[in-house]
Amino acid sequence: MSDDKAIFEPQTDDPFEQFRLWFAEAEASEVNDANAMTLATAGSDGRPSARIVLMKDYDESGVVFYTNTESQKGLQLAVNPFAALLFHWKSLRRQVRFEGAVTPVTAAEADDYYDSRPRNSRIGAWASQQSRPLADRATLMQSVERFSGEYPGEAVPRPPYWSGYRLSPLRIEFWHDGAFRLHDRFVFTRQAEGQPWSVQRLYP
Repeated sequence: MSDDKAIFEPQTDDPFEQFRLWFAEAEASEVNDANAMTLATAGSDGRPSARIVLMKDYDESGVVFYTNTESQKGLQLAVNPFAALLFHWKSLRRQVRFEGAVTPVTAAEADDYYDSRPRNSRIGAWASQQSRPLADRATLMQSVERFSGEYPGEAVPRPPYWSGYRLSPLRIEFWHDGAFRLHDRFVFTRQAEGQPWSVQRLYP
């Protein structure tokens, strides 16, 4: 006999508030990196690429992550500024999907976050030509040594090719695992940024 009781019903009509509630639970339950998310992008050829990145901020305007803008994802976003994000919290048997347009963060935002990083991470941003061919590990470490010498103190400027992006979603989907694949799924959608959200239950 099947159980017709829902595992999950939205607790609010604001998807960012719902995300905040779930993310707080994930931070308490996940072994590490509750802010890890799959980022899917595509270039002008339409072929998708996906990788794990870390969310560094979020609010009602979107979800923020940082990277080398000359990396594969950065180059793809330059020609096709749309992306999808996926959070999967295995311990909670939940996932959340974001889809929407991507825009660069402001220089001030990028500076503030970059300055908050450990010094070695800031040196690494200079040393790594992200996504480009690398002859061997020694070459990378030589680059680290070079920039460590160039910036010997705590003051390490942000590279001009290192910044952040904000995905402003038009679609946010919440999924909670159910027995026998009878999951609970809800999708929040809006026509444009700033417009009201509507919510719809989906078949699993």
